[in-house]
Amino acid sequence: MVVSIGNITVGGTGKTPVVERFARELSKRGRKVAILSRGYKSKELKEPQEWRHPQRGHKVLSPPKIVSDGVEVLLEAKYAGDEPFMLAKNLPGVAVIVDRDRVRGGRFAVRELGVDTLLLDDGLQYLDLEHSVDVVLVDQNAPFGNGYILPRGTLREPPANLCRADYVFLTKCDGQPLEALVKRVRKYNKEAEILQCTHGPKHLQGVFHDEVLALEELEGKYIGAISGIAQPESFDRLLKKLGGKVLFHTTFSDHHAYSSEDIAPFMHRCITRGVDMIVTTEKDAVRFPVPEELDVPIYYLRIEVKILDGEEVWERCVERICQKWEREPEDWAEERIRKMGLA
Repeated sequence: MVVSIGNITVGGTGKTPVVERFARELSKRGRKVAILSRGYKSKELKEPQEWRHPQRGHKVLSPPKIVSDGVEVLLEAKYAGDEPFMLAKNLPGVAVIVDRDRVRGGRFAVRELGVDTLLLDDGLQYLDLEHSVDVVLVDQNAPFGNGYILPRGTLREPPANLCRADYVFLTKCDGQPLEALVKRVRKYNKEAEILQCTHGPKHLQGVFHDEVLALEELEGKYIGAISGIAQPESFDRLLKKLGGKVLFHTTFSDHHAYSSEDIAPFMHRCITRGVDMIVTTEKDAVRFPVPEELDVPIYYLRIEVKILDGEEVWERCVERICQKWEREPEDWAEERIRKMGLA
């Protein structure tokens, strides 16, 4: 089973938390899951990882990047990419494989790791691998970008291509009626099931320690915020909504590779302004270098997907993916490869 999770616009639809929720739920229900990612902006390894099959003992030469084999995290963030590393860290039992050639990555996951379910991260435009289910995310704040295709605009492909979706997740919703958006989606796809979800904060987690704080701890606190994400203004609004007093918010480009030189003036400003805490995003936390002095506690905001409308759609989607294989032949790996279109 190959499940594609993607979007028709660039950046900011909240894809990674949705991938994580799928992986966690499918794994809980008995599927053996691998996430396939291209590892956007990840560094190349100086030499390939070594991989030897734990039971059969054979060695695979030049495997794809194995961020996690489902047992342990094997690569650091700069070689894995932000999101793959974050997913590997949060999902014990789920493999995470990075390769621009995701057919190659999928073959490895099935043959070497015994996977039966592949989650194709950012997969809508990746057509070399046959999709069993297409989940497309549409950010209700900017569902079709500025209306223009790249490079003029932020659309990866025309809205009419929503016709390929089996499920449409309207993301970053606030509980308000979305009849106009649903009607527009229906213009392009009359069959897909639609649900509404939001990306809600769960707690604060220490970046360099294991301390977890309740969200209420933000109330009335003076905060220095820092982020390198596609939509920093949404992070700023969320901190304020949770009661934080954001004194300043230092922003960088999406996926920015932080250096000590970036962090030093920010930390100095936090100390001189007397902030109570520094808060960043989970994606930024994996790239955050250790400051020379930890004079101010540094946390990231842990975000999880919450379904606001369409819980029954979610359940049907998961059940569809979890349908059992009719049989498990002796050469099950090659059979799965054939069924998944990986041959």
